[in-house]
Amino acid sequence: MRADARRNYDLIVKAASEAVARDGAYASLEEIARSAGVGSATLHRRFPTRWSLLQAVFRGCVRNLATRAGDLLSAPDALDALTTWLHEVTAYATTTRGLADSLLNEPAEENDTCGAMLVAAGEPLLRRAVDEGSVRPDITMGDLMILANGISLAAQPVGAARAEQLLTFALEGIRSAGRPQPRPTETPPPLMDHGASVHRGGG
Repeated sequence: MRADARRNYDLIVKAASEAVARDGAYASLEEIARSAGVGSATLHRRFPTRWSLLQAVFRGCVRNLATRAGDLLSAPDALDALTTWLHEVTAYATTTRGLADSLLNEPAEENDTCGAMLVAAGEPLLRRAVDEGSVRPDITMGDLMILANGISLAAQPVGAARAEQLLTFALEGIRSAGRPQPRPTETPPPLMDHGASVHRGGG
């Protein structure tokens, strides 16, 4: 990549990171281009879609989550390692604006995506839990990523604690018979207050 192209790339990703942290995944692309000091044509030439831009924004944090999955492979209990990692992914996606939206909407036909990185990172944890006999063999890591990100997106109005409880309930369904999941002792706030709604910004 030429020096000027690299500079524009870095400026766009920096501006996009700030905008997404403030406004979420549907932050205005025109405003991002203005903040980066480039034209809209330059932004769209480098990032043809909103989701390709979000891939660049979140790649670093997704690498950290992937590294964490590798660290947990040495944990003594395979099921605990898998569920610990899924809870960490869910909590991060709940508190990092735009991440869950990005993962749920990334192009399915592309292999080098943040979602694909997480699936590849989580696969060894899942295989180990299945081999141990603590997780049903028909569960896929793709299923678990959709579950975690869907919960993260739904729970964003009330935060990570609610997301983690919802994930705890959902993960009971992946367990093999004979290994019940302890239920949370605290009662979190309702998912949404009466009359509340989730808004998506324009872009």
